[in-house]
Amino acid sequence: MTPAELHPLATGHIPSYVTQADGSDFLLTFMFVFTVLVIVLIGVGYFTLHSIPEKIAHESNHPQFQLVGILALLALFTHNGLFWVAAILVAGFQFPDVAAPLRAIADAIRSLGKQSDDAPAPQPQATAQQEQ
Repeated sequence: MTPAELHPLATGHIPSYVTQADGSDFLLTFMFVFTVLVIVLIGVGYFTLHSIPEKIAHESNHPQFQLVGILALLALFTHNGLFWVAAILVAGFQFPDVAAPLRAIADAIRSLGKQSDDAPAPQPQATAQQEQ
């Protein structure tokens, strides 16, 4: 079009966000891609956040690793932050094993009992004094 054919109030340029005559819409395409990327990044961040307690428990070889995993899954599926906080607390602290000393005592007593069962009973020996 020549400038003579244009309307006197028409602008000389059209902004890039205005839809072109061929039907392509750059702004719509950009916003679609941007929205999909933001949703994917939020999902990755959400799942990464919920896996933190399991990573902590796995790195420290925590004895309650399965409990931490269950609490993290409950927090993920129920959207209840209390389960996630409990998972972090369980993963972060090692609870003292109060049963270990009792188990050691029980094993020692059990081994003493097995030794006395396996050993033959002492036979009374006849001494020369008893025979006389």
